[in-house]
Amino acid sequence: MKNIFLSVLVALPFISFAQDDIKKVTSTVSKSEIEGHIYFLASDELKGRQTGTPENKIAAQYLANMLRGYGVKPATKNNDYFQKVMLNATSPFENASLNIGDFTTSKIVTLKKVNTSFSGSLVFVNYGLAEDYKNLDVNGKIVVTYSGTKENSNLRFAFSKMQEKMAVAKEKGAIGIIEVNSIDDKTWSQLDHSFNGEKMSVSEEKEEPNSFTYLWINDQKEEISKFFKEKNEVSATIEVQGIKKSTVVSQNVVGMVEGTDPKLKDEFVIYSAHYDHVGIGKAINNDSIYNGARDNAVGTVTVLSAAQNIAKYPTKRSALFILFTGEEKGLLGSKWYVNHPMLPLHQMVYCFNSDNGGYNDTSIATIVGLERTTAAEDIKSAATPFGLKAIDDPAPEQGLFDRSDNVHFAAKGIPAPTFSMGFTAFDEEITKYYHQVTDNPDTLDYDYLLKFFQSYVLACRNIANNPETPFWVEGDKYYEAGKKLYNRK
Repeated sequence: MKNIFLSVLVALPFISFAQDDIKKVTSTVSKSEIEGHIYFLASDELKGRQTGTPENKIAAQYLANMLRGYGVKPATKNNDYFQKVMLNATSPFENASLNIGDFTTSKIVTLKKVNTSFSGSLVFVNYGLAEDYKNLDVNGKIVVTYSGTKENSNLRFAFSKMQEKMAVAKEKGAIGIIEVNSIDDKTWSQLDHSFNGEKMSVSEEKEEPNSFTYLWINDQKEEISKFFKEKNEVSATIEVQGIKKSTVVSQNVVGMVEGTDPKLKDEFVIYSAHYDHVGIGKAINNDSIYNGARDNAVGTVTVLSAAQNIAKYPTKRSALFILFTGEEKGLLGSKWYVNHPMLPLHQMVYCFNSDNGGYNDTSIATIVGLERTTAAEDIKSAATPFGLKAIDDPAPEQGLFDRSDNVHFAAKGIPAPTFSMGFTAFDEEITKYYHQVTDNPDTLDYDYLLKFFQSYVLACRNIANNPETPFWVEGDKYYEAGKKLYNRK
């Protein structure tokens, strides 16, 4: 009995501390404020917050003003919350067409953005793999292939084969590839919006000269395929014109709160999310604005909630809040940041990213990479008080850990999972909103979001107050990079 009594006495301060943090979270995180932020960021007036647009800059200014109002300080001495991000931009084409005999189509996706004016031979090479070129002369010609392979025509797999197919085609002397697909109109519309839109890269990256044409053609009625039923080579003309290059200046939004512990305040926890989305596209049911409520107004406001709470109730470790531009253009804002850090990267002991595609289970929060770091229990224990369960990535085949801004920090060695709304699979409930015009603020469950936000903010506090510095679980893909960054033996 005495031992039990002593155990209770020892545990009491920790229980009291946990309850105190729960009270601090509930005192600052409110459903009405969550709604207000999301309805503004995902409003039609911000036109989908596409990187480089005036509306993207308005969103950035709004976020900076929120940080200022909460008492979050700039990360530099110039009293500015903005980090300039220099980008190269490549515009969409103005017109594109493929003509074979009396057949013509403009259902074209440009996987490599290059102006093309071609009149010559198209050579059919089956799936475009090395063995498919046997006894074929493709020098100076454009090859036509089916997408993917005979065994797997899945879109994601087809994309993964691009580099291999392009390398083989170039080696054989071809000057371009046309991949023939049969894709439903909804999916094709997504591809069109994603690949035919403006493309960007960080300006300091050296761009290789690109004269190789790589197109996808939607051939639902197999009208192109019929030309190759009796012969491997046909004459055709291809036009892709109006692609232009320019320079774009965008901005990350960055702020900090100093920690309270004399020693631990030299360690920073990063709280991050991207605030950009994909802008305006082709109208569907008279709606052309991709509002991006789930992706990623929710994630952005999750970080704002953490900023408001930690500014009012500082944690032992210092906090760095980063809201990225350019995620939808290829994780560009985070890539720029890790190459131009405003504070030394070795002081950043954790990056708690928040990104979303959608949700299909309001009883959970899904943390991509949950069990990959030693902070897993801090995150799990934060969900329980608010009636949620924290689970790890249920769809590892999607490669989600390496598809959000956290990956650039992970590659440097910083433990970096991503906190997402609850999903158990990439089902119709996810895809009907993901990168769709339907992703509007009025389609969200704000009772669920309140629990989700509270869980995130409490997890932030748990990680930032834990005496033990978080790290990768041994054996993780990024474990050795972490040892190098922090000079661990």
